[in-house]
Amino acid sequence: MRYEGPIYRPPSEADSLLIQATVGCPHNKCTFCMIYKNGPRFRIRPVPDIMEDMDSASKSYGSNVKTLFFPAGNTIAMKTDDLAAICIYARKVFPHLERITVYGSSQYIHKKGRDGLNQLAEAGLNRIHVGLESGNDDVLRHVKKGVDAKRQIEAGQWVVAAGIELSLYVVLGLGGQLLTDWHADSTANALNQINPDFIRLRTFVPKTNTPILDEIESGKFKMLGPHGIIKETQRLVRQLKVTSYLASDHYTNYIDLHGRLPESQSKILEQIKAAAQLPESQFRPFFIGDQ
Repeated sequence: MRYEGPIYRPPSEADSLLIQATVGCPHNKCTFCMIYKNGPRFRIRPVPDIMEDMDSASKSYGSNVKTLFFPAGNTIAMKTDDLAAICIYARKVFPHLERITVYGSSQYIHKKGRDGLNQLAEAGLNRIHVGLESGNDDVLRHVKKGVDAKRQIEAGQWVVAAGIELSLYVVLGLGGQLLTDWHADSTANALNQINPDFIRLRTFVPKTNTPILDEIESGKFKMLGPHGIIKETQRLVRQLKVTSYLASDHYTNYIDLHGRLPESQSKILEQIKAAAQLPESQFRPFFIGDQ
């Protein structure tokens, strides 16, 4: 099996076999992300090479492979027929395969359209991990996400309608102090319209060599502290009207929240309320990420 450039996978794919389908990220302009900035330029690996790697993996792991993740940063950007082909091939090579997953940004999902997503579902694609980040257009423009809330909502709705599991990531604090309320309100609205299978919370941590870190150091962007993040989380969760599983499964977060909504909503809000009473000194310190 061959790998090139940074290889990242979601925490929930920790036990998945990783077969690289794409290299880098086709957008690669988000001001808060450094993952692919210094790596190789985006390209799609040839389908025969991807299949060869699956053949190699099957000899080593074979029937033990239950879940498969196709990195890198935006594999949904592959041509629909090619992505469908490697999904179908994976089902043949790994007889006990239960789930096939990719990363995908909303703008590239939107380009697939309903028909393309239905084709991928029929080919065996089970789950897409999507960085929603925010449902607020001002925040999305500021961080150069390359998509607006309307297209993010439509893309998410189409994924759900196709029967593909949707795991959406929200970055708490991405609007800074200035846009915190709008970020929470608009993001809750987007999530309510999409009703994804999973809502995964992340807390904004500035990374080295990113434009947004320059804004922080110059004082242009003012970050939220622990209490500000907790307040924003409370505002977001209180407005959710979804049947999603909520999880804060990441080292960046100040508090561990998880549960099925709406059943666990009251319990989660109580946890948030309790955390808000703690002094900020009891939460993790500020740090600048290097990956």
